[in-house]
Amino acid sequence: MAFALAEAGAHVIVNGRDDGALADFEGELTAKGLSAERAAFDAGDPAAIRSFFGDLKRLDILVNNAVNMQVKSFTALAPEDFAVTYASSVTAAFESVRAALPALKAAVAASGDASVINVSTVYAGVAPDRRLYDTPEGQSPFHYGPAKAGVIQLSRHLAGELGREKIRVNALVPGLFPHNPKTEVVQRLADRTMLGRHATPAEIMGPLLFLASPAARFVTGSALTVDGGWTAW
Repeated sequence: MAFALAEAGAHVIVNGRDDGALADFEGELTAKGLSAERAAFDAGDPAAIRSFFGDLKRLDILVNNAVNMQVKSFTALAPEDFAVTYASSVTAAFESVRAALPALKAAVAASGDASVINVSTVYAGVAPDRRLYDTPEGQSPFHYGPAKAGVIQLSRHLAGELGREKIRVNALVPGLFPHNPKTEVVQRLADRTMLGRHATPAEIMGPLLFLASPAARFVTGSALTVDGGWTAW
C-alpha cells in the first residue's frame, strides 16, 4: 500500500513502533526514487497520535492499518486481549482522524478533497470456516474480526460526521493476502474464493488508490471488499 501511494506521486509517511524496521522500509522506498519518511510512534498511544498529527500542516490521505493482537485459542483469550485489539484498531483510527482533522481540512482547502481509508478484513462480516484450518488455534482469532467489524462501522460514523467538510471516509476490506502462500492451508482458503486463488500483494494497490484518489470523490461511508468473491457465495 505504501508503494502504491508513493508510486502514484504521494509523499508517504510510514508509521510503526520499531524505528529500525521503519528506517529499512523508508530506505526501500527512497532507493526507488520515491518520496518517503518515517514516523516511529505507537498508534495505540493517543498522546503520541495527537503529538504527531498536531505537527502536520496538511494531510491528503490517511490510511489506518494498525492492529495489536496476540493470536490465542478460544479458551486462552482474556478480556484484556479484546481490549488491546479494539484499542489499537478502532480507538486508534478514531483518535488518528480526530487529531489529523486540521491537516485534513488544510488538504480540502488546497485541493477540494481529503480521504481517510480504514483497513478492515472479510472476517469483519463473516466467520472463519474452522474446517479449512489445520487447527482451531490457527484460524482467525475471536478478538480480530469483531474489532475489525468496529472499524467498518466507525468508518460510516466518521463519514457522516465529516462529509460536509469534504473529507471522505471509507473502509478497505481485504480477503486472503497471505504472507506465506505456499502452504496447504492457504491453498484450501484460496479454493474457497470464486476466483480459486489467493491475492497477490499488488492486487490491493488499485482498490487503495481508487479510494484515495479524486476518482472516488463521491464515495464515502462505503466498505470496498477485495476478496476474490469470498463473501459473495
